[in-house]
Amino acid sequence: MEKIRVTKEFTFETGHALYGYDGKCRNVHGHSYKLAVTVIGHPITDKDHVKLGMVIDFGDLKNIVKEEVVDPFDHATVFNRNSPHIELAGELESRGHKVILADYQPTSENMVLDFASKIKKRLPKNLSLHSLHLRETDTAYAEWHASDNA
Repeated sequence: MEKIRVTKEFTFETGHALYGYDGKCRNVHGHSYKLAVTVIGHPITDKDHVKLGMVIDFGDLKNIVKEEVVDPFDHATVFNRNSPHIELAGELESRGHKVILADYQPTSENMVLDFASKIKKRLPKNLSLHSLHLRETDTAYAEWHASDNA
């Protein structure tokens, strides 16, 4: 049986700052991120299965990505926990702001790696994460592909 790729797209607003960076992005700023999540697998062939013909129910994929990525990151500010931004993070949290302290520099490249790890852990065993496409701006994005990381 042939494999099929299924993609679901998401949007979320996130702020970040790149400590030590030599450009404007060292300042706290935000993006309207667009994330495309593609999984690959075989469509369900069991005629008695309620999801006959589906690789994964789009709603099930939506729930996984919302819980692992969208809900935590939407309207949050992400800082590298190993940078002096930790002080700013504490101040923001004390004023009721949503802050994520990451174990990495919060670039699109590192965020897409983080997202891939989180999503892969939640997928049903019969599916694989094929790729992620994280768009930071209209003209800039980072991609993760399973085939590049085998």
